[in-house]
Amino acid sequence: MRPSSLPRVMIEPLVRATLLEDLGRAGDITTDAIVPADLTVKTVFAARQPGVVAGLDLARLAFALIDPAIRLESEKDDGDVIAKGDAIARIEGPARGILTAERTALNFLGHLSGIASATASVVAAIAGYKAQVVCTRKTTPGLRSVEKYAVRAGGGSNHRFGLDDAVLIKDNHVAIAGGISEALRRARARTGHLVRIEIEVDTLAQLAEALDQKADAVLLDNMGPDMLAEAVRLVAGRAITEASGGIALANAAAVAAAGVDLMSLGWLTHSAAVLDIGLDFIE
Repeated sequence: MRPSSLPRVMIEPLVRATLLEDLGRAGDITTDAIVPADLTVKTVFAARQPGVVAGLDLARLAFALIDPAIRLESEKDDGDVIAKGDAIARIEGPARGILTAERTALNFLGHLSGIASATASVVAAIAGYKAQVVCTRKTTPGLRSVEKYAVRAGGGSNHRFGLDDAVLIKDNHVAIAGGISEALRRARARTGHLVRIEIEVDTLAQLAEALDQKADAVLLDNMGPDMLAEAVRLVAGRAITEASGGIALANAAAVAAAGVDLMSLGWLTHSAAVLDIGLDFIE
């Protein structure tokens, strides 16, 4: 699935800050000492393992910010499935700039491709069911926009981007409010007509109360497949159903088979393994 690219104004601060972190106070003293200033090279981003690509725009920008003379030509696009050994992009230009930007470019490309690949694996595991795979707010501080972009590149969808774009009443909110009904009443009294309200429930009794109060969506927390199926029957289309908690690749199909609308997986962004990608010189 090829997602819409993020505008440069969104990603440049991330890439610039990462380059500055790497350059420190004196720049790339190793490369500057060893590599001739006028040397140009041809290189390639090569996949060391299969997966799904994400993050090429950030990699391209890392090189461009170090030296505008560096050219990155994509062989693949974000959202493309790749095999081990595939060329993802070719990078040509001044050797100093390529080596200086290499780690920043690969950090973004490997991390975001890892998220896209993990997402794609779950999407494939539940093919044929109506459930959508969504991410959460369990993201790396400062990288939420690009990590959620990577989920979209892997065929998933996004949950909330922040605390301000939807109401999600969690168990602690319910405890403070004194119950499901009161929490929903308070939320509805303070939110506009365009804001959806979702509430977390742990039991079928809580679910019934949430449905009586006409919640827009219900987060079915840590329910097994049988209980999820019963919850879906109780909802009967009156609210969006979201399964959350304990969902892994191994049990994703069983959760989807319960008939839920959404499956939220925090590990897609906080624990997905980096996709192994290397920068190789072309003879």
